[in-house]
Amino acid sequence: MSLDKESVQKALGQVRYPGYSRDIVSFGLVKGIEVTLEGKVSVGLAVTSADPEVPKKLYAEIEAALQAIGAKNPEIAITVTVPKGTPPPAGAPAANAKLPADAGVGKVKHIIAVASGKGGVGKSTFAVNLACALARALSDQGRPGKVGLMDCDIYGPSVPLMIGVNGRPMLDGDTLIPLENFGVKVMSMGLLIDADAPVVWRGPMIMKTISQFATNVRWGELDVLLIDLPPGTGDAQLSIAQAMALSGAIIVTTPQTAAVAVALRGAAMFEKVGVPILGVAENMSFLEGADGSRQYLFGQGGGLKVATALNTVLLGEVPLDQTIRVGGDHGIPVVISHPDSNPARVFRSVGLTVLQGLEKQA
Repeated sequence: MSLDKESVQKALGQVRYPGYSRDIVSFGLVKGIEVTLEGKVSVGLAVTSADPEVPKKLYAEIEAALQAIGAKNPEIAITVTVPKGTPPPAGAPAANAKLPADAGVGKVKHIIAVASGKGGVGKSTFAVNLACALARALSDQGRPGKVGLMDCDIYGPSVPLMIGVNGRPMLDGDTLIPLENFGVKVMSMGLLIDADAPVVWRGPMIMKTISQFATNVRWGELDVLLIDLPPGTGDAQLSIAQAMALSGAIIVTTPQTAAVAVALRGAAMFEKVGVPILGVAENMSFLEGADGSRQYLFGQGGGLKVATALNTVLLGEVPLDQTIRVGGDHGIPVVISHPDSNPARVFRSVGLTVLQGLEKQA
């Protein structure tokens, strides 16, 4: 294989930054590539990291990648800048490390978990529209850009599609810069992997990723950070509930009896770790006809039943409406695309209720 800058850059594009699924080229870390007529390859990188293991790992992986395309004894220069005020770690964290207590979201006033006991209840759809409703409400109060949405559904990250963000987040040193749309800052596994790439990870890797979303993302000053939890009550949900300073949790369910039973079990986890339930949201409550008549396709009163059992409020009943699905498919949530529709009014009402509840906590 003949060596040129293009082939070298392609090889470097296979080198992942330690701890991330994104490569060093797309992160903008490669500052120079030179290939002489004799085939001598020189590569320059600029890295900001407090971890001395990072440049070591990068050097070894870059060397292996270049040797694989025929570069003999490549010259690799890595300039390392240590972030100010950040002492070098004593060692790399264990792969099975738990989420650090009070994980690095110190400039966030309120962290709210959006949870469901089971999948298929529209939790992510609800989280995306609630985030947009909160952003709009805070913007009306003169506080734009004060809402974040952390997609912790690592295996099935659908938030980027639903809120209309794509592309890779930029990296500033060890810190990811969240993407933003409709006044909501977003971080998701879906932004770090290819659309058709499966996430085949065990629990420790999931927890490491969620930890990075909390500690290595520049959320900035936020009034509210919503965490879209994976469905169920596994290690990820429990660790977040125990370690992050949650202001509360919102339980999403459908009216269906099976969903109600599972929602109650999911809510019990938050109660056990002392996280208050801010309320229950019932999704897919009814199908409304043109004449105003309602068909309760999944039963009726399930959300109220959950709220009553948990001694909390029913935040709202979101109808089964095509505009919600279309908005999610096209990356323009119904709160934005059809602000005067019944579903949008429900989401805005839920958002105002949540903000009022948070004000009482302050």
